[in-house]
Amino acid sequence: MSDNLKGGEPTVSVVIVDDDEQAGIIVARYLKPMGLKIAKYTDPERCLADIEKECPDVVITDLRMPRVDGLAVLERVKALHPSTDVIMVTGHADKTVAIQALKMGAFDFFEKPVDSAELIETIKKTLHYRAVVRERDRYAEQVSFLSRREAQRWGIEALIGRSNALRKIVEDIKLVQRTATTVLIAGESGTGKELIARAIHFGGARASHPFIPVNCCAVSPQLAESALFGHARGAFSGAVADVKGCFEMADKGTLFLDEIGDMPLDLQAKLLRVLEDGVVTPVGKTAGRTVDVRVLAASNTDLEKEIASGAFRSDLYYRLARFGICAPPLRDRPEDIPLLVRHFAEVLAVEMGFPSPSVSDEAMALLRQGSYPRNVRQLRNVNDQALIHGAGCRIEPRHLPAILTMAGLEGGTPIVREKASAPRAEGQSLNLEDAESRLIRRAMAMAGGSVSVAARILGITRTKLYRKLPGLQNTEPEESAENGSPEGGI
Repeated sequence: MSDNLKGGEPTVSVVIVDDDEQAGIIVARYLKPMGLKIAKYTDPERCLADIEKECPDVVITDLRMPRVDGLAVLERVKALHPSTDVIMVTGHADKTVAIQALKMGAFDFFEKPVDSAELIETIKKTLHYRAVVRERDRYAEQVSFLSRREAQRWGIEALIGRSNALRKIVEDIKLVQRTATTVLIAGESGTGKELIARAIHFGGARASHPFIPVNCCAVSPQLAESALFGHARGAFSGAVADVKGCFEMADKGTLFLDEIGDMPLDLQAKLLRVLEDGVVTPVGKTAGRTVDVRVLAASNTDLEKEIASGAFRSDLYYRLARFGICAPPLRDRPEDIPLLVRHFAEVLAVEMGFPSPSVSDEAMALLRQGSYPRNVRQLRNVNDQALIHGAGCRIEPRHLPAILTMAGLEGGTPIVREKASAPRAEGQSLNLEDAESRLIRRAMAMAGGSVSVAARILGITRTKLYRKLPGLQNTEPEESAENGSPEGGI
């Protein structure tokens, strides 16, 4: 592709197919200022024949056409080029057909007459989405300078991001994978400590043997020893047969002890003994058995502080921490949020049978500004909720949790209700109208002065926002897609 004159970006090709020649000319006229490479067709069969030879970036197709309708065009384009975005346009609104088109992979669906500004904005969103996908795919091909095949070999393809913090994790994983040493993985909840442990195991020499994860805080203290080391028949009430523990089940493989800081002190001493001599003695037996197990441990607490308080053994800590990895919190790698959002959206879309989703610029801005105390796990939860609320289509601000939207409008920090006993700061207003005005001003600033974008951020119609804008209550809003402007439609 050649470069256009708008910042040196590769020229984007758009195909317009409509049996009404004049309608196609009007659409092309509206898109011309964007510097796109535009091809117009009135014959969908000829259009599809040319698309087989060259892959366009975007296809805008009418729904009802003779011989080959828009759904057939959509199906064929997606079969030939899954990455091509298809926008459907129809003069005969049919909700069932619209839903069918979206399930088949259409990027958006418009009823004629379509507002030109809305169409242009949708085209921009498709281009932005394609840029993000290209960036993600480029990173998938080269995770910290590794090819996709190498990433799979190292077991790190599940680690999504491009930040320096994540690259440091990748380098640490590569250093320790081929060894048999114990590793202590530190990090807050939701930072992916188990993903790191799995990458160490599945990228190493033990990958063909078991990976056994154990959550130490989920096992009762009374059963913890039996869970780890096994027990003999008759060792205690209810022990009706010999049972292997996790160490024996992980023989030749890896045992991952999550939240090791919650392990009881008496069990810590027995674990240290197994780490030192490699011999496991089940509860109720006197003879032990030698096992070959690599132990990886993780904690979301500061184990050095636990040692100082007497809650964790220092000798076990230093035995586990022969190599240490620190999983960074999401706030230290904000540049990874867009890639994580795309990844989680696509994973859930596959699970739910949705088409490949998109995320609006406004929603992505709010997601990037969000506060995630539970880190990547919380971001995925937010993302999944938004995708479900959006029925698998484009994620917009209105689909995000209210606390995240409000936090973004107020400057990136969660809004917390003031306690009744707390004194109110001088000049601070609790008036509802004042609060609404502040939110509107903030939304307008985020939207760069665009009323349409600000309305989407706030989750209200553009007409309603015009009525609320300070100083514009008596000003009639310009015609919008809600009003079906004949001058801006096709």
